[in-house]
Amino acid sequence: MPKPLSLAFDPIARADELWKQRWGSVPSMGAITSIMRAHQILLAEVDAVVKPYGLTFARYEALVLLTFSKAGELPMSKIGERLMVHPTSVTNTVDRLVRSGLVDKRPNPNDGRGTLASITAKGREVCDAATRDLMAMDFGLGAYDAEECGEIFAMLRPLRVAAHDFDEA
Repeated sequence: MPKPLSLAFDPIARADELWKQRWGSVPSMGAITSIMRAHQILLAEVDAVVKPYGLTFARYEALVLLTFSKAGELPMSKIGERLMVHPTSVTNTVDRLVRSGLVDKRPNPNDGRGTLASITAKGREVCDAATRDLMAMDFGLGAYDAEECGEIFAMLRPLRVAAHDFDEA
């Protein structure tokens, strides 16, 4: 069993120091390492909450997206566009939701080559229950208050705008 790290030892800070010694100061290296580690921590925490529902966070996001649509259904291409994932990932995600009985698929009557994914009644129940549990644990961000969450969002916005996640408004 690995020995727990002392709070005084920060491996990211140590890596940053070694990086400076070898290649010079690059603040973005410490920042990216912290962001990637935070991603790992948060994904593990939210996946643990949705796992009892047979979900991963990616599948949960797809269910939420379908609940946001007026008719409870969207073309597969629109799901990929809105979740910003590759079509293969959308197919994999939706197919797993179909096997779980949370989503149905059918040909899109408005697009002969397309497929519609629609949330089932069971899918709505699971989505609501998982949402309650995720909200109860603040989506893993309980260490931050509402203002700090807003600051995190604002701080990451320029990166997302540069990646064309959305247009600068």
